[in-house]
Amino acid sequence: MTTFRLPDVGEGLQEAEVIRWHVGLGDRVVADQPLVTIQTDKAVVEIPSPRSGRIGRLHAGSGDIVQVGDGLVDFTDADAPDPGAIVGDLVRAASGTRESAAAPASVTTGAAGVTDTVLVGAGRFVATPAVRAHARSLGVDLVDVTPTGVGGTITMIDVDRAAAARPGEIVPLRGVRRAMANNMTRAHAEVVPATVTDLADIGAWEPDEAATLRLVRAVGAACLAEPALNMWFHGRDVGRSENTSVDLGMAMDTDDGLFVPVLHDVVNRSAPDLRQGLEALKAAVSARSVSPNQLRGQTITLSNFGMHGGRHAALVVVPPQVAIVGAGRIESAIVARDDRPAVTNLLPVSLTFDHRVVMGGEAARFLNALVEDLRLPI
Repeated sequence: MTTFRLPDVGEGLQEAEVIRWHVGLGDRVVADQPLVTIQTDKAVVEIPSPRSGRIGRLHAGSGDIVQVGDGLVDFTDADAPDPGAIVGDLVRAASGTRESAAAPASVTTGAAGVTDTVLVGAGRFVATPAVRAHARSLGVDLVDVTPTGVGGTITMIDVDRAAAARPGEIVPLRGVRRAMANNMTRAHAEVVPATVTDLADIGAWEPDEAATLRLVRAVGAACLAEPALNMWFHGRDVGRSENTSVDLGMAMDTDDGLFVPVLHDVVNRSAPDLRQGLEALKAAVSARSVSPNQLRGQTITLSNFGMHGGRHAALVVVPPQVAIVGAGRIESAIVARDDRPAVTNLLPVSLTFDHRVVMGGEAARFLNALVEDLRLPI
């Protein structure tokens, strides 16, 4: 029996959540075959099998948190009888979700010991032992849970949703929301934040101007004008390092939580290339197929929260970055132009920076450069 342990997937991450197993107990696998999909603080990652063999044990169920170095799966080369399991998705033992049963009983699917089909009274459901234990800890009756997993399997998230429907219940954060909570806690403990705000007159923009792309260009221009906001601060060493390119984190809101994929080298890319890159990131986030490379290396972040509402914001800087730019809701306003009143559009912008390493003057110069670029026509 050989144990395969959760490997270090980079970025100094110490744990991951098991999202989905692609194999079951007793399955025969080959090297590099998809083994399990995990989710870290940075990305959803598919881990391949490191070797060929037969699955002897799965150490974690869907929704479980596994530390780096903990066992994931045991392989055995013993010539055991084939249990008839199909390598791949777990399939429900019956077509209906609530089939009748004469009496309480328990049977096991082809992935024996991994996903149990359990008959309770007049209901049938498919759930891993870990999910059933999680449901018991929350006092959730699985008969009342709506399954959303592969083949009608009840997942950890399904149990959490059922628990959340009851008033006063505490539901553990999972997935992206859990990662976001950890990142925000770390940022609050480390960063000394300060915020400056301004208004950009964007009356020269074309009516169909892409606001996000204009903001991307403006952040790049501001980083060139004041590079101190495009550096990384290394708190343990009390020092900073210069970034040779502007790799912009793009805060994207989803139902599952906040994703921040990276638009790399925004200064040296054409507008069409940036547009294509941004659309590719949106599609990857929407499909939850964003790669680790698309989520690492941001040197500064942009949050265009104005599309949802709000003017200015004191946003959260996530180390080792030292700054985040916010863009609020665009509004029409009357301004003085050539000593006469004129109607224009104003874009509120915010800059939150880590005051441990960025001086107020550097922040002001950065914000001025940002506003001046936004004022320009294409």
